[in-house]
Formats: sequence, C-alpha cells, structure tokens
Amino acid sequence: MITAVVQIAAARPSGGNTVQGVEMIIGYDHVQVAIPVGAEPAARAFYGAVLGMTEVPKPAALAVRGGCWFRAGTAVLHLGVEEPFAAARKAHPAFLVDDLDDLGAALATAGHTCTPGNGEIAGVRRFHAFDPFGNRLEFQQG
Repeated sequence: MITAVVQIAAARPSGGNTVQGVEMIIGYDHVQVAIPVGAEPAARAFYGAVLGMTEVPKPAALAVRGGCWFRAGTAVLHLGVEEPFAAARKAHPAFLVDDLDDLGAALATAGHTCTPGNGEIAGVRRFHAFDPFGNRLEFQQG
C-alpha cells in the first residue's frame, strides 16, 4: 500500500529562499483537495480502505464544516467540502509510494483506472488516477 509523502519540489533557487536571512518556506503541513457535500463515506472508503491512509480526527471547530483528514507517513491530506463542487482535473497532490505496482493493482481492483507516465521524469515511475470525485492524484516511486 502507500507509505507516502506529498512530493515537494526540493530544489532551491540559487541564492536560497530567504528574506533578510530568514527561511520563508520550510516545508508543507498538508494539501487540501475538495469533495462534494456528504461525500465523507466515499472518501473514507477510497482514501482509508483503498489507499491505506489513516483518518486523523479534525478539531471540533473545523469538524462542523464537514470533510475529513488523512495521513500516511508524513503526508497529510485534508478533504474539504466545497459547494458548489468542482473536481481538480489538472492540479493534484503527488504521493511517493514504496510499491507502485501493488498500489496500481489495489486501485484497479477497486475499479480505478491508472494512467502511467510516459517516462517524462528520468528515474521516476509514476501514474495518475482519479479519486471517486474526479480529483486527479499522482503516485510515484523513485
């Protein structure tokens, strides 16, 4: 299954990313993807059961908004309710996985199509799939 981290561009521009000697961005806390109203059960089935991510309780003040949060390794994914809902067809999180083939098989068994990358990134095997709501996801193995 997934032991994932959301892939973050690690390269720094020449000169670093500092303002007056202070680091501006030091990492990611989470990525948020939208889901439709009432879609939490389907989100739990996909992100929890199919991808093997662990649901993280939302703080009470935020839980009233709906949605749900998941974690796998250091990757944290927030699923937020959006009305009206529009799936992210191009924008996407990219998850690093330890076994791309096993994950592809699990997705296929659950009825999800995986579209392989065409070798555009040297040394990286990857594919794209869509969650039950039409949001694009990328999975990579280095």
